[in-house]
Amino acid sequence: MQRLEAAFAASDGSAGAACIHELWMRGEMGMNIDRALERLWAAAAASVPVWLPTRHVEWLPLAYEVAAYCEATARGRSNIYLVLLDYADASGDPHGVYVGATRHDPVLRLDQHMAGIRSSGSVRRRGLELLVGPVLHLQQISADEAARLETELAEALRAAGLRVRGGH
Repeated sequence: MQRLEAAFAASDGSAGAACIHELWMRGEMGMNIDRALERLWAAAAASVPVWLPTRHVEWLPLAYEVAAYCEATARGRSNIYLVLLDYADASGDPHGVYVGATRHDPVLRLDQHMAGIRSSGSVRRRGLELLVGPVLHLQQISADEAARLETELAEALRAAGLRVRGGH
C-alpha cells in the first residue's frame, strides 16, 4: 500500500497500475480496487497504461490465466482483443467479454464496433472498454494464428464459466 500511495502522490500511472494489478491478482475486494482505480485515474490519467481496466471485473485474474494458455508461433499484423461487456441488466455476472481478432489496432476496432462499422451488436450495445492485459502476448500475430486463437480463447473462456460473445 505504501508503493500505491507513493504512486498517487507522484502522479505515476505506471507504478500505480502495477500496484493495483497486483492487488487484483491477489484477490483484493472489488470495492477497494474500484477506489484505487478512481484515485489513480484522478491523480495520473495521462500516464496510466492502456492495459489497466477502468473498473473492477471479478473474473479478470481468471481471464489472464486462461489467455496465458493461448500461444502464437507466427508473427504478423493481426491482434486478438477482448471487450468488456455490460450485463448489469441481466441475471448473473454483470460483465461478459467479447473475443475478436483484427488487423487493426484494437482501440480502432473497438471504435469501429461502437460506430456500427462491421460491428457486433453485443459490442455496440454493451461494450464498455478493452481488456488489453490478458491478451498482450497475442498481438502482432499471423492472420491464421489469430483466426485459430480467437476461437480457442473464446471456447476456453466459456469453459471457465464466463459469458462470452464473438470468437468466430
